[in-house]
Amino acid sequence: MTLRTLARSNVKGNWNRYIAFFLSSTFSVMIFFIYAAFLFHPDVISGEIRAADKVRYGMVLCEYIIIIFSFFFVLYSMSAFLKTRKKEFGLLRLFGTTNGQIARLVLYENTLIAVLAIAAGVGLGALFSKLFFMAIAELLKVESPIRFILAPKAIWLTVAGFFALFELITLYTLIGVGRSQIIDLLKAAKKPKSLPAYSMGLVVLAVSCLAAGYYMAFHSTLAHILFLMFPILTTVVVGTYFLFTQASVAILRRLQMTPGLYYRHTNLVTVAQLVFRLKDNARTLFMVAILSAVILTASGTFYVMYEDTEGRVIAQYPHAFSLIQRGGEGPAKVSLEEMKRHLAENGQQLKYELQLTGVKVPITLAQMSNKKTEALLVPEEAYNQAVRQLGGSAVRIEAGHALYVFPYKEVAVEFFAKGSRLETSLDGKPLTLVSDGQLNGGVTNVDADYTSMLVLNDNHYAELTRGLPASKLETYYGLETSNWKSSLEGSQRLAEALPQEARQGLKMRIGDYLAYKQFNSLTLFIGLLVSVLFFVASGSMLYFKLFTEIQDDQAQFRALSRIGMSEREIRKITGTQVGIVFFLPVAVGAVHAAFAYKALGNLLNTEVWYLGLAVMGVYTLLQFMYFALTRRAYMKQLRQG
Repeated sequence: MTLRTLARSNVKGNWNRYIAFFLSSTFSVMIFFIYAAFLFHPDVISGEIRAADKVRYGMVLCEYIIIIFSFFFVLYSMSAFLKTRKKEFGLLRLFGTTNGQIARLVLYENTLIAVLAIAAGVGLGALFSKLFFMAIAELLKVESPIRFILAPKAIWLTVAGFFALFELITLYTLIGVGRSQIIDLLKAAKKPKSLPAYSMGLVVLAVSCLAAGYYMAFHSTLAHILFLMFPILTTVVVGTYFLFTQASVAILRRLQMTPGLYYRHTNLVTVAQLVFRLKDNARTLFMVAILSAVILTASGTFYVMYEDTEGRVIAQYPHAFSLIQRGGEGPAKVSLEEMKRHLAENGQQLKYELQLTGVKVPITLAQMSNKKTEALLVPEEAYNQAVRQLGGSAVRIEAGHALYVFPYKEVAVEFFAKGSRLETSLDGKPLTLVSDGQLNGGVTNVDADYTSMLVLNDNHYAELTRGLPASKLETYYGLETSNWKSSLEGSQRLAEALPQEARQGLKMRIGDYLAYKQFNSLTLFIGLLVSVLFFVASGSMLYFKLFTEIQDDQAQFRALSRIGMSEREIRKITGTQVGIVFFLPVAVGAVHAAFAYKALGNLLNTEVWYLGLAVMGVYTLLQFMYFALTRRAYMKQLRQG
């Protein structure tokens, strides 16, 4: 029998171990190839698909993520497989096989799996590329379908890149095999395990790190998130590592000292075996927990941004259509009536309208390096009318005071604190006001020439603007329609119908809404494929970790049967242990993601819990399905031992 024949027999005989690794590798190759097929598509490179540049950079970033992730995943998987085969290598050495021959055997096996995974991945990628092109074409709203072409460069890049990745990692993992002595290899699986120990200091460190990370995430704001991001990631990762390596052992050892629970039914066997299983698998569970947190956080963020598209656009454009008029009753007033007529002719139903007149005044934002900008000075009642239309609460301003209104809700900077002096000028005359604080979120479209407002008492405003020439005034006209989402064609005809001088001050919500929706849809679509890859890989890590220990579990299965335990009781013990191994890291990752959602909500100034819970629900369901399939295959293999 040649080494190549032996390699094929080993792969075939241990297929239950290799299947999860093979499927994960195949999926990685498939996603990489699909993205590469789009990136190297002739129409994309030539620029014929004009909107392709919107997703090109995102896909390139995903390609790098897939390669980096695949490197560490394959490295971990191959290292884990080799550790479980020390006894086999010891027997081969005992029969006269040299270190070089063992290395060649492993190289042949891994090359065979690599070739199969790459071939299957490229084949499936070619099969699903057409569907991917159709989905991208729909999201990009291209005029004609994207041609189904498999660029040769995409094929060779995928094949050569992943083959080199597999081979280099295989050669690296073989370094340690030849250094072991025969006796060490033969006794590797028979070395008695000492009772897992833990350090109470490290347990306290785990709790402290997680508590600190959660606290910082819960109270994070836009102003501090850049400074807190690294400390949050560091403390949570460190806390998670010691949670599985130390705290899990401490909890189970504590359960062993609780007679009422420990000696009930089959708990004695379940807990006693879990102490060793969790300790042995601590690093795997740690990595799966971090992967789960990454998957849930990334998927949740993409989903939140997609679902919040309309709300964010409306926050920037409170009115579907708006016009700016400088200097009293002029062309814009005439254009407003013309605009309303055109909207009615195009099926737009007017919901309400707003007319807001004020005067621009200069202000200085000290928190932005003393930036010189302008704000619209408006009377209290006019501002309150706009606020009521938007469902907000009215404000009351005293004479000599002013409320600063910043148009963006997400801002974390307070430009004018309550009680501070606000220096400006009106018609060349100095004006000092007392700040009543700051409100975030405007009542006019932010694309207007002014970006913020100063709200004054009505009588004070009338006194300041008395005798002011009409040329100094500015009027904002806003129109809100109930069916603005269907206004694209009508808005284009409207812009063409208005006079040139009015067209310059025309702002419409629908354009930015469609652009944001397209971008968020593409981000969600592309990001979810990478998230699914991470999910498959995390489940695979748990799968082959279970099957690499199947021989020890088979021996325990036979021992429990000999002492009188029924198969039903053994299935219950095994099912409980496998379930804890599968769902414990998912639960920890979900808690991490929950605090990440809280931080995201703080940044967006909105509640994202219900969307985050939906993502967690889908992820849990998929994990349960993966668990059910794994448990079925595991129990079948266990009984055959």
